[in-house]
Amino acid sequence: MMRIWAVAIVLLLLAPAHAVAQIPFVSKLKLPTGQTVVVVEGDFEARSIGSFSVRLYEAASAPDETTFFISGLIHHRDGVLEKAMLADVDGDQYPEIIVIARSVGTGGYVSAYAFSFAKDKLLFRAAVEEIAPDADPVAALLKSKNKHD
Repeated sequence: MMRIWAVAIVLLLLAPAHAVAQIPFVSKLKLPTGQTVVVVEGDFEARSIGSFSVRLYEAASAPDETTFFISGLIHHRDGVLEKAMLADVDGDQYPEIIVIARSVGTGGYVSAYAFSFAKDKLLFRAAVEEIAPDADPVAALLKSKNKHD
């Protein structure tokens, strides 16, 4: 009888661990223009595949930095978002918004997506997908952009 109670208690303690939903990736970046960019994995999607949004907001001070939406894009992803950052990948001395994802398969391959911003617009610029897990995604985007220019 004690064994049954012990097993029941262990099962009850483990049950909430499986019921907790994984928290999606969310990142907020301040652009040199004072505008704010928010990058978020798609709602109610699997962590390993789906979409992500890149949203641009008017320049404002906290706590209003995400109050006035200007523009946004949605892009597919194959992997878990790992990082959002700013880097110049086209050599124009202005940073692009870089979103980095890592596949959840055995290879752990990296993908990177670049978006530019100009006043009230976001533009998709380039992507590199399934590069080596230890590769520099920013360097891969720069090399990719130079190939196509």
